[in-house]
Amino acid sequence: MERDSFVTNIAKDLGVSPSHLVARKARVVSDGNEQLFRLNQNTGVLTAKNSLDREKICPQSDSCTLVFKIFLENPLQLVRGEVEVRDVNDNSPVFPEKEMVLEILETASPGSRFPLESAQDQDVGSNGLQNYSLGSNSHFSLSLETGKNGKKYAELVLQRQLDREEQREMNLLITATDGGSPPRSGTAQVRIVVLD
Repeated sequence: MERDSFVTNIAKDLGVSPSHLVARKARVVSDGNEQLFRLNQNTGVLTAKNSLDREKICPQSDSCTLVFKIFLENPLQLVRGEVEVRDVNDNSPVFPEKEMVLEILETASPGSRFPLESAQDQDVGSNGLQNYSLGSNSHFSLSLETGKNGKKYAELVLQRQLDREEQREMNLLITATDGGSPPRSGTAQVRIVVLD
């Protein structure tokens, strides 16, 4: 959400008129050090004080709930509220390096596995990293694995014996895709150096 975006109408939520909020000197306070919301007493409208970026507020967390309190004076009353910040697919998966270099002996047997660096996606849940794919080639396939932490990673699996005299190097393209709609993706080059 951008700065000054509408969040809710506190007067309607509390079932009071905006003049009631003015008379009781209503004000909003966010949990934590940063004030995230602004209350207009004259209208009862609560807005985002600054733009809300879920990835900055709740990095790599599946749920993101912001707590605020409305203070009313005469008599003193405290009303607690929560705002759920939902993830949108605004980040693409990114590999740590644009090129990965793997040195593989030409004597490596078919079925040998070679772990690849994982892509990172700041989005979570279905908007986060979901799949990897490998560009077409005659020597390798891709195996997708899920770690104990639930993160997906990929390994190259040798399908056909390498021959350095036939081909000293080969370049493969790996693509990481998220589950957003539409999906976003990121790519990296995998350079295979065949060792004698």
